[in-house]
Amino acid sequence: MSIISQTRRDVLITAAAAGVFGLLGEQNAQAAEGNNAIRPFRINVPEAELVDLRRRISTTKWPERETVTDESQGVPLATMQDLARYWATDYDWRKVEAKLNALPQFITEIDGLDIHFIHVRSKQ
Repeated sequence: MSIISQTRRDVLITAAAAGVFGLLGEQNAQAAEGNNAIRPFRINVPEAELVDLRRRISTTKWPERETVTDESQGVPLATMQDLARYWATDYDWRKVEAKLNALPQFITEIDGLDIHFIHVRSKQ
């Protein structure tokens, strides 16, 4: 397929794949970085950070219970405590990390911010 007949999405994916497999070469990769290049991305959270997050969640200082029975004062304290307990004890970050890393992920800079995205073609 000629590069002229490719869609913009095809070009971006081709460029990203070239970056993943090191096909751009060091000089081209450095030049591309200055032009908001699409860079491959993998999630890899150090275990020490997860341990620290669980510790901080577990040591949360909770406010007094709300004074109303509805949600007019925000999310009920019991709901937030259940959510915190789930994140501190039951959430399997490594399982989710593996699922995300099974997908083609990338980062690009837009208006000075790194934007993370996943590109998966529709089966349609």
